Amino acid sequence: MNRVVPPATDRRTPAQAFTVGTLIGTLGGLIGLGGAEFRLPVLVGWFRFPTLEAVILNKITSLVVVTFALLFRSAAIPWQDVFSHWTVIANVLAGSLAGAWLSAHYATRISQPVLNTTILVLLVGLAIGMIAGHGWLRGDSSLHLTGPVLWFGGVLAGLLIGAVAAVLGVAGGELIIPTLVLLFGIDIKLAGSLSLCISLPTMLVAFARYSQSDAFAVCRREKPFLIAILLGSIVGAAIGAQLLRYVSPDALILILGAILLISAVKVFRH
Repeated sequence: MNRVVPPATDRRTPAQAFTVGTLIGTLGGLIGLGGAEFRLPVLVGWFRFPTLEAVILNKITSLVVVTFALLFRSAAIPWQDVFSHWTVIANVLAGSLAGAWLSAHYATRISQPVLNTTILVLLVGLAIGMIAGHGWLRGDSSLHLTGPVLWFGGVLAGLLIGAVAAVLGVAGGELIIPTLVLLFGIDIKLAGSLSLCISLPTMLVAFARYSQSDAFAVCRREKPFLIAILLGSIVGAAIGAQLLRYVSPDALILILGAILLISAVKVFRH
């Protein structure tokens, strides 16, 4: 007997969208990410959105998570600590804005199979990076670079971060945070808030580029779904920010890297 698979639209209920938004938003608020790495496999694999439409929905939701996570995290990470590192933010942004603009342009013009393959490679790469690199987040991990070399390294890392953020529709925090720790020697929890400051304008640039795509119509067609996942994301970001004081970032990033790898292989294996 053949197993009956429910239509994709039957799964796109506000209740399911709110639940997914809350769970992934909690991760974003806790670590300093947009949570898009975990949301994208769900949008494609469970809710059955075409890849480009999923990327666009993902980016909108990530923008909300990043914005509210930055606000909610200010209770644990004061604003003065964040903005005292404005030169670091500007350094990485110099590369990430350009990377986001160029990559979003090409992402809307390549075929679905190529986009799927590209996303698979990036997801697996991010997962391996999180698992293999979690030790970077302990102790004095700075490479002790200075002067023009440090500035060039920040711009180069920003270009890569912006490209990944644009193609995946992610905030890029899983790359930004190790960059801030390795290049600039910034504490992991502070790096999470700085990451959100860098992610927000980077995602806005890619978002503006994606808005020229016909796939952007998904926002109007799936309006109840989008509203529900956004509301859940705001609730989750608040919860995650409150948990910031109590959860070990090193252990959590290791676990999330494993989850990300499993999700990538399961959803995009074909």
